[in-house]
Amino acid sequence: MLSTTMKASLIVGVAMIAGGTLDTALDTNLVISSAQARIGRPLTPISYAGVARRTTRRAIYATSVYAATLPRGCTNVVIGGTALHQCGGTYYQASGGRYVVVRVE
Repeated sequence: MLSTTMKASLIVGVAMIAGGTLDTALDTNLVISSAQARIGRPLTPISYAGVARRTTRRAIYATSVYAATLPRGCTNVVIGGTALHQCGGTYYQASGGRYVVVRVE
């Protein structure tokens, strides 16, 4: 014999399969019928946690382009614990006596 909770689960499942949502079948708010991404939740793009997640996932990739000296107007930045030189939109990393152009993603 089926228990009361199993019967209730079966009724809810049949109601959902029949095309209605639990919200309309039982007049409760247990199931959300549409996606609701709220700003401030951890996985939304504008949230603080989302920004922190993307900045910690940055990767630095060395290219095959080297420079003997840095261009003028470079600033020192630290990305992902790595010291880089930012010159406009280009990043350089010290490598021996030269500087290698790196991509920051």
